[in-house]
Amino acid sequence: MYNVMMKNNPERLVAQYALFAAFGGFVFGLDAANISGALRFISSLFELNNIQQGMVVGCALLGVIVALFFTGTLCEHFGRSKVLLGIGFTYSLSTVISTTALNYEMLVVGRFIGGVAFASITVSAMYIGEIAPAKLRGKFVSVNQLMIGLGLLIAFITNYFLLQTIEQITWITNENVWRIMLGAELIANALWIFLLWRIPESPRWLIKQGRESEAREVLLEIAGEESKDTLVSNIKESLKEDAQLTTTQQLKALFDKRLRVVLLVAIFYAIVQGATGMNAVLFFAPIVFEQVGMSVDDSFAQTISIGVVGLVATLFAILFIEQLGRRLLTLVGLVLVIVGHSSTFYGFNQANYTFDQEAVSAISEPFNQLNIDANKLETLVGRKFESDVALKKELANHFTKKELPLVEGVIINATIRDIKATWVLFGIFAFLAAFNLSIGPIMWVIFSEIFPNTVRSIALPFAALVQTVSSWVIQQFFPWQLDNMGVANIFLAYAAVGLFGLIAMYLMLPETKGKSIEAIEIELTKNKEALS
Repeated sequence: MYNVMMKNNPERLVAQYALFAAFGGFVFGLDAANISGALRFISSLFELNNIQQGMVVGCALLGVIVALFFTGTLCEHFGRSKVLLGIGFTYSLSTVISTTALNYEMLVVGRFIGGVAFASITVSAMYIGEIAPAKLRGKFVSVNQLMIGLGLLIAFITNYFLLQTIEQITWITNENVWRIMLGAELIANALWIFLLWRIPESPRWLIKQGRESEAREVLLEIAGEESKDTLVSNIKESLKEDAQLTTTQQLKALFDKRLRVVLLVAIFYAIVQGATGMNAVLFFAPIVFEQVGMSVDDSFAQTISIGVVGLVATLFAILFIEQLGRRLLTLVGLVLVIVGHSSTFYGFNQANYTFDQEAVSAISEPFNQLNIDANKLETLVGRKFESDVALKKELANHFTKKELPLVEGVIINATIRDIKATWVLFGIFAFLAAFNLSIGPIMWVIFSEIFPNTVRSIALPFAALVQTVSSWVIQQFFPWQLDNMGVANIFLAYAAVGLFGLIAMYLMLPETKGKSIEAIEIELTKNKEALS
């Protein structure tokens, strides 16, 4: 009965397939939140410096960069659904290696392999964009971001409660709690692999491979009898020119002048989406909240709010993306990004750090729980530091690499003065909301729509590569920036990136809602060709 009902409702069936394909985003969200919670314990156990901390987080994106060089070719050769299935198994391998890592190097290898699997977001966007009807494509592609947000929320909640068990359950300790955080991803990995067995292949890919009868069967399911023949004709027409294009030829076509505007829109969007700092906030969330002066427990609890805000904002984007359009949501979102980061900069820029008697008393109890000698701070009593950079440089002279990740948040929490915490928290949550209702999910919608079929299998991974490099730079150097630039200046730089993006998107970004991929291709390429 269930199967009959689904077949009689093509839109519901497409929604199901889109959800299954996008579940890789849920796994990605789990990983992002889990590594943010695990980082302090990993840093202490393996005595990492700030560059190594950045590498533990950022090496996953290095894996993405490597994967994106051959993702397009694999998608063309094996099909979208089979590549997604292979990615599912790769996620599981990464989780096993990372969870059982015996040293820093083994952990980096495991997370690098996981980064290869992060290409699932690109492939699922490609797949969903090719099976979804034009009027609903924005909603369905945005499911990727929704699943990422849901994964983040579940992991943030799990991490918080795991942190509470360290003193209550004897076998969970500071040395192994991070393994439980990372290992929990195996459950989601197994579920995703099971779901991927149930999705059909992209009809566009099937027609390109000469398997028209199979494509018609899929289109009958997801579009209905009335639309099937029309869609087959449209797809065949759009594929005429590129039926035999090799990867090299597709790359050449991608950089041809007729696609110049399309390529610039994609590149600028990708850079801005990555460089406005979302991955810094996500992957280093507890550390960011510690800078406000929160305790370790409070900073982990606050990350749950990150998950809730992100999820609600993404739901808003999904509900209204077809009514409001990609362009308007992007521009409004970028305005909020600038406002949010400027507010965070202002709040942090007022802070100083003072070792008065009140601070010393507040530090003593947490130090005792961590078995760290509080007498190491005796020479700092009475001193005042005008910036977090100066404070951290001084702390590095008093604590070992094993101790510093555990005590830094405690000390900041006790010594911070004159911070405008309300401005900081407003700024962080305004940015989170802005990102998740605009440039977060909409980037993948834009990527799935603006590229012609002639270059689609190369263009999507290329655009994702640009975004990944942009995000990697943010992740890799965020711990170093905290220690050398200070948190206020970091968010000021993110605001500047948002301003650049606002100007670029206002001038260049077209509206693509409600148009078929083939119609968008005609509008963005042939018209531009006529003007050149």
